[in-house]
Amino acid sequence: MKKLFILSLLLLSACKEEMAQSTDPVALTAETIGHYCQMNLTEHPGPKAQVHLEGLPGAPLFFSQVSDAIAYARLPERDHKILAIWVNDMGAPAATWEEPGRMNWTGAETALYVIGSSRTGGMGAAELVPFADRSRALAFAADYGGTVVTLDQVPDDAVIAPQGDTIVAGDDPDFDARLRALSHSHEGG
Repeated sequence: MKKLFILSLLLLSACKEEMAQSTDPVALTAETIGHYCQMNLTEHPGPKAQVHLEGLPGAPLFFSQVSDAIAYARLPERDHKILAIWVNDMGAPAATWEEPGRMNWTGAETALYVIGSSRTGGMGAAELVPFADRSRALAFAADYGGTVVTLDQVPDDAVIAPQGDTIVAGDDPDFDARLRALSHSHEGG
């Protein structure tokens, strides 16, 4: 009986290992739809991102802009734990602004980002431009302006603050308080 119990435990643990959720990047296709915009991503220029959530295997959330994915990761309203974030490596040999690539993903945590460049993302807003290679990031910044930073150095207002004249900091005390609270919660962990 004891041998049967041990064998059952081994089989159960083997099944559990087989069920581990893959966080490998998924290719962009003509059917890939953006999480926020609900539009086909291959029709928009600039780098894209995908976020893999616990409990949703094989179906990452795709974002038409890298800054949108980073904002999503920093906001507290998520229902699922983030397992991985992948961003287009804009330094990959075939990557262009019009076609950033379908499988040239690099990990968001290890990527370098150009912030403050003159290039806008797929939805026409300021964009974080990710690179796997520092020299390519520096070359892009030399051509289009901006600063090369790590993910931890990207300020919240580069991804969370409203664009344009929708809400201007200082005009809405409630918004300002929420942004301050969010910034402080991100700094702590």
